[in-house]
Amino acid sequence: MSIRPILELRAAVRSRVRGLFDACGFVEVDTPVLSTEVLPEAHIDPIAVAVDGAGRPPHYLQASPEALMKRLLAGGAGPIYQFARSFRAGERGERHDVEFVLLEWYAPRTSLDDTAAFLAELCQVALGTQGIERIACREAFVRHVGIDPFSASLAAWRAAGARARVALPADHADSADDWFEVLLSEAVAPHLGRGRPTMLEKWPVSQAAFARISDEEQFACRFELFVEGVELANGWEEETRRDMLLERIEAANQTRAADGRDVLPLPHRLLNAHGEAMPPGVGAALGFDRLVMLAAGAASIDAVRCFTSRNA
Repeated sequence: MSIRPILELRAAVRSRVRGLFDACGFVEVDTPVLSTEVLPEAHIDPIAVAVDGAGRPPHYLQASPEALMKRLLAGGAGPIYQFARSFRAGERGERHDVEFVLLEWYAPRTSLDDTAAFLAELCQVALGTQGIERIACREAFVRHVGIDPFSASLAAWRAAGARARVALPADHADSADDWFEVLLSEAVAPHLGRGRPTMLEKWPVSQAAFARISDEEQFACRFELFVEGVELANGWEEETRRDMLLERIEAANQTRAADGRDVLPLPHRLLNAHGEAMPPGVGAALGFDRLVMLAAGAASIDAVRCFTSRNA
């Protein structure tokens, strides 16, 4: 694809998606690419920049606008969205790059039921799909790899990997959580979103990230969206309590330390925004480059970008 059609396709998809958000009462926002804070995540490495010199604490290129958009939420922003330049060290592949565009949004006082209806409409306007399938993690894993992710022993996870002919990468621990992630990526996801988008929900608590835990049942109110086997978006009903967010961040840093990654500083401004001022609701992030890739019927995000980390 030559340059002009790429530019036109990206602009057309962005325009259709922006129209949907605007019609639904969201406000488009911009947040800084560089910040002194970053939201620590177990398996995402931010890029540090010595803005104030080598001897001073670094700023970080944001891996997503989450931390800053949540501070807007706590200030009363209401429903907001953003096409955000995002950065993650060491990520390069057919569907990843060091720099990419995230479409991220926050919808206060909504649920995953509301989100499912919105995602169906978003995929319709961007990709021409109809409807959405909703499936729980337990059902998807039992169906595609023959294992219950809520109760399986480590031995059962290893056996499921052997049946699926999937091995743990060298940089992964031999743990249930790592097996969950690898089998999801290699053996479950390829079956999802075939014919219509699939919303994978009701996740194990150990995979909650920053999602609220269901009051009725022990699962994380988290989802991932798949289209034709491609993970397109993820999100959750937000955990708004400051003490719970701190606990999740500290657990992420413990995992980072165990994996030999740098422990990241606590994001105090983000933590202070949580509590009574932070409204409940759903936050979500969608890979815009992947969305355009799917709209083009391409196999790689590089096919729908004029610049990559290799040629910029």
